[in-house]
Amino acid sequence: LFFFSFLFPLLLNQPLLSMASEGVVVSHRVYGQCEGQDVMAYTLEAGTGVKVELISYGAIISQLWVPDQDGTLADVVLGFDTLEGWKRDNTPYFGAVVGRVANRIAKGTFELDGKVYSLATNNDANHLHGGLKGFDKRVWSATQVDGGVRFEYTSEDGEEGYPGQLTVSVTYTLTGRGTLRLDYTAATTATTIVNLTNHSYFNLAGNGNGDISDHVFESKCTQYTPTAPDLIPTGEIVSVKDTPLDFLSPKPLGEGMKSFERGFDHNLLVTHAKDTDMALVGRVTHPSSGRQLTVHTTEPGCQLYTGGFLDGVIGKGKKGYGKFYGFCMETQHFPDSINQPAFPSVVLNPGETFNSSTTFTFSA
Repeated sequence: LFFFSFLFPLLLNQPLLSMASEGVVVSHRVYGQCEGQDVMAYTLEAGTGVKVELISYGAIISQLWVPDQDGTLADVVLGFDTLEGWKRDNTPYFGAVVGRVANRIAKGTFELDGKVYSLATNNDANHLHGGLKGFDKRVWSATQVDGGVRFEYTSEDGEEGYPGQLTVSVTYTLTGRGTLRLDYTAATTATTIVNLTNHSYFNLAGNGNGDISDHVFESKCTQYTPTAPDLIPTGEIVSVKDTPLDFLSPKPLGEGMKSFERGFDHNLLVTHAKDTDMALVGRVTHPSSGRQLTVHTTEPGCQLYTGGFLDGVIGKGKKGYGKFYGFCMETQHFPDSINQPAFPSVVLNPGETFNSSTTFTFSA
């Protein structure tokens, strides 16, 4: 009895562990506090060595450890060591779920059912990633599930200027083979607009280990949406052929990045076969380590962003993240879709459910 009474307090301070399907171990702990709420950290660990840490602030992927061809692990996502880093203003959305509407809305305005809505213009004259306090700056509730965790958040009617109370979830699950799956859902009390994505910055050489110019990209995407200088789409859909965005054959990201002052920040169209919901976006390889990231999604688009706005912000391990130190594969509906009638709709009505899935598969 003395032994157990001595041991019990010690156990309370340890991460709670459970064994999920396919040998994935899930644990959780308190990561910090925000606005009087506990922020939880969940760790998913597969037998392949892939390990993911997720936090309930912003539903963020805070760490993602992946082995190279020799079995050496590296954290391949950019971010911060503590909650205070994530909470700072003007952070680059490292690892977060962004919304209510990801990407840009021209001039921060849109019309829905005859009413004009005005949103914060937090990206020069445009609205970006849900506004001043989007989903990336909110504390989500967390529930452990088999092989992962489900985060949920209720966005009240009028939050950041959007209509309707929106209930959102994102479920992260890890397979024993090293695939991280993201499943999003949303439902609304009034007609609104929704576009959700994850804004992880990847560097397959390891967090903070130089820029990603040498990463080789091969994509199945044959079209993209050109933009004006303010990165709002013109409304056109054009072929990638003979453009810097032609990755139909593998080539280093650096070859095309130099064509633009800030590298890539472009929406690629994802080609979906009629008989499947998931489609291949592409594969990124880091030649020196052998690490590969393969992306599939149900979404019609994917924003290829190569970190051109990174300005030396200090991240994990006190490393500075300079220009082009990470790339994002933001699976999404197209930017400014609500103002572009020819683009896939982002409108969600009461009684409907928004569903979206993306997988990140790691190999070496």
